[in-house]
Amino acid sequence: MKLYKTSEGPVILHEDRCYIPAEKDWDHFINRDNLFNELISEINNLQSQGGSDWLSRKKILAPIGTQEVWAAGVTYLRSKTARMEESRESGAATFYDKVYEAERPELFFKATAHRVSGPDEPVNIRKDSSWNVPEPELTLFITSKGNIVGYTIGNDMSSRSIEGENPLYLPQAKVYDRSAAMGPCLFISSKPISPSTEIAIQIFRNENVMYEGRTTISQMKRNHSELVEYLLRECSFPQGVFLMTGTCLVPENNFTLHSGDEIQILIEPIGKLVNRVS
Repeated sequence: MKLYKTSEGPVILHEDRCYIPAEKDWDHFINRDNLFNELISEINNLQSQGGSDWLSRKKILAPIGTQEVWAAGVTYLRSKTARMEESRESGAATFYDKVYEAERPELFFKATAHRVSGPDEPVNIRKDSSWNVPEPELTLFITSKGNIVGYTIGNDMSSRSIEGENPLYLPQAKVYDRSAAMGPCLFISSKPISPSTEIAIQIFRNENVMYEGRTTISQMKRNHSELVEYLLRECSFPQGVFLMTGTCLVPENNFTLHSGDEIQILIEPIGKLVNRVS
């Protein structure tokens, strides 16, 4: 089942039929611990509006209300390697090695809702950064009680030249306007997403593929429950929270994003998130 946030309110897509629920408050609508079963019960009392063709005529927004977006770092081996490469000259490379092996994961604040782009909206690269990349990540939606009830695609835009200069610059490398994208929907399931789920990315420049890669979430060193448990230690999220779970797909060091590049991230069964660099 997929849950879309449109300019007209929430839309439930189930078995290629679209349903408009009575509830219009996105925060209240998604922050339910038994979300899948409640949506199934709900659509039994709703009239279908049409199929995916009907939905394609709607303006799809990022599936976020007033929630915060957080992110986990160095959860894949490739991410550790990339961070060590970018920070070697600063002498900070060893910190990422320690984070990868440590009991406590790296968790950091990423964005508020107004800094998040939705499908087909632009993402930004910092003007004071010379080395910028997207980071495709499976993103969890966690209720205020700490239950994972949905999944979406996240793009954690990163300024590698800034973070590489000094790891204490991480907030500036990660947090700025349109530094994140999410969508196209929330995938809602009765069971956890499969470890064999594949994440794929392509970056296009003038219709040429500049970078592509794919991996599965089974390559993560840490599990989702572990990340959620640490995130909710001493932090409350009254409307729930989104957590990007880290990336294994990092372009080689000679690549940086340019204005006009198109980023396509595919995670089935969620869908495809497409954004262009402004």
